[in-house]
Amino acid sequence: MSDIKADEIIDLKGLNCPMPMLKTKKALQNTTAGKILQVEITDAGSKSDMPALLKRSGDELLEVKEAGGVYTFLIKKK
Repeated sequence: MSDIKADEIIDLKGLNCPMPMLKTKKALQNTTAGKILQVEITDAGSKSDMPALLKRSGDELLEVKEAGGVYTFLIKKK
């Protein structure tokens, strides 16, 4: 388990594509630079969608975890 502490946690469990990515993008737009966002998603497609979204936005993917069908992404706002 990581010792990175999130500044904000977003629960997007139960949502299907494209909603998790749209909501993550909006949350990142409303977050200040340097903040850590933890996003929890159950949509398996997010495993490939999230890195693609962050590559376009320039934000940094710090960590990805999967447990019990929940994907947890730790993202640092650029």
